[in-house]
Amino acid sequence: MSNQLIKPDLNFVKDVIASGGESLKKCFQCATCSVVCNLSPDDKPFPRKEMIYAQWGLKDKLFSNPDIWLCHQCSDCTAYCPRGAKPGEVLNAVRKLSIQNYSVPRFLGKAVGSPSYLVLLFAIPVVVFLVLLASLGHLSISDIPRTASGGISYAKFLPSLYVDSVFMPIAAFAVAVFAFGIYRYWNDLARANSEARWRMVLKGGLINTIISTIGVILSHRLFKKCDVVKDRQISHLLVFYSFIGLAITTAWAVAYLYGPAIMKLLGLKPFSWLLGESPYPLTDPLKWLANISALALIVGITLVVSNRLKNKEKAGKGSYFDWLFITVVYLVALSGILAEVFRLADIAILAYPVYFIHLVVVFFLFIYAPFSKMAHMVYRATAMVFAKSTGREI
Repeated sequence: MSNQLIKPDLNFVKDVIASGGESLKKCFQCATCSVVCNLSPDDKPFPRKEMIYAQWGLKDKLFSNPDIWLCHQCSDCTAYCPRGAKPGEVLNAVRKLSIQNYSVPRFLGKAVGSPSYLVLLFAIPVVVFLVLLASLGHLSISDIPRTASGGISYAKFLPSLYVDSVFMPIAAFAVAVFAFGIYRYWNDLARANSEARWRMVLKGGLINTIISTIGVILSHRLFKKCDVVKDRQISHLLVFYSFIGLAITTAWAVAYLYGPAIMKLLGLKPFSWLLGESPYPLTDPLKWLANISALALIVGITLVVSNRLKNKEKAGKGSYFDWLFITVVYLVALSGILAEVFRLADIAILAYPVYFIHLVVVFFLFIYAPFSKMAHMVYRATAMVFAKSTGREI
């Protein structure tokens, strides 16, 4: 029998506890958590072994382990733990630290996960947009031009070119950070699971595995296996598809805005449905999709909060990391809806400040996406693909 050197990292244990896994030390390895989990595979089930790794501070074993992401935090383990160890909350804390580990720059990951940096993180987009407005001379509402018909126009408050000059680099930054983080994570998975990696090579068909995994994600069918928080499927589906709807809306608006100029540049007559600069009429399909998506997002995130509060005794109350994301999503949806309402009501003194808040929170959501709970969908999808491609089904 070969000897194995164990090097506990006590600082990592402290980080897990500080990140929402404060019940970690209560675990005495009875394995109830692995027995009651409906998602855990029969071979090397989770989360018992992850609780051992966390107690010993074996962060490398945790970070290179797809099982921390295969866990969907059903909280059945937490509800039935005889010691109140809350394995679901512990693994949630580990996932947060995993995101920090793979994200670059790492200090941003730590900042997003710490309430002491919240003001600074919000101050950055506030300053960016104030500088842009100052350069336009639009810091005073009375100085903002009106539309030809005398109405409110956010495009005149802050022209689309200025908005895009901010959000396009943000999007590129987020994509680059995600890509680099997933690259590092995948390499760690392959290195730490060498036998599984060879099964993946022999099995082949990675593209089919990705397509199959996307199908699981689109249906959220794994949430149906949860008992304690089975209602999460509906709330998560609403939030998920709301974001897809809003992403389509954004791409649609870009086509409206830049489509006519691009077609003229190509020597073509612009299509009549390319409306150009906003605001767009409420009868336009783009507005239907935008408003439906925004309302669905409000309903979905409200259900998320309701489920958390209803099940907090069994499932845990959640960490700062969780509630920050929930709050920002709420602010994005509410500020977007109110900005439209106040514009239609022609209440400039409310419309422009609310739109400013909307820009700030959207900036916050996307620039910090690779470091926040929003990163879950990317890392979990990667872990699911790796697990499925290596024969570790859930």
